Amino acid sequence: MIYLLIDNSNTRTKFVLASPEGLLDKRCMVPTRELCGERLSQALEGWRYDFALICSVVPRVAEVLCDWLACPYHVLSCESKLGIGIRYPLPKQIGADRLANAVGAVAYYGAPSVVVDFGTAVTFDVVSDDGFYLGGVIAPGLASMGDYLVRNTALLPAVDPREPDCAIGKSTEQAIHAGSIYGYRGLVKEILSRVEEEMPNQPYVVATGGDAELIAKGVSRIDAVDGNITLNGMRLVANLNAPV
Repeated sequence: MIYLLIDNSNTRTKFVLASPEGLLDKRCMVPTRELCGERLSQALEGWRYDFALICSVVPRVAEVLCDWLACPYHVLSCESKLGIGIRYPLPKQIGADRLANAVGAVAYYGAPSVVVDFGTAVTFDVVSDDGFYLGGVIAPGLASMGDYLVRNTALLPAVDPREPDCAIGKSTEQAIHAGSIYGYRGLVKEILSRVEEEMPNQPYVVATGGDAELIAKGVSRIDAVDGNITLNGMRLVANLNAPV
């Protein structure tokens, strides 16, 4: 059986083919704002798959995807078969991507674990010693913080995230680079420190998402960077929820 994994975030939507054993090479990305039936048909023309797993944080787009698919599909949620437990007061509030991260973390790195997912927001997803999703932290993403400065100040330019040239900027652009990267690493370090204070044992910390490599360079507490942890978590959920 071949799966179509659909990872629908606020900014972009990834489409990846997978088998029950692993991810395949076929993949593409479409900006979420462009998703419609016609765009889907163009992007996935010629793709062959038997079952789709939708992991969506944008309900209106999830509806578009469900209406367009012509094969059996499953929408990942707290009611899915996950292979891990949930210890959370209002499980329906948990984002599907956060559940996929937790499933991937337990399968590949064990428990306890924390997944730091750098996207439009940066999320910290926490798994207990006994393999239960506990909750976590949500903070603004790196790009979101930069965009806020550009929108609300007259003279600060937009900059691309990269390693700063120096800590004391000799230009406005250098100053923004230093403030954004060093400041963001500080935010991540503080959140991880506070999370670990509330856990009985030290968790394995995995980073993923667009800025993971850049930020993880300066955060020694991050044990690994895994760009596929969400997709592999989705694949494992597909294994449990695909029709027999």
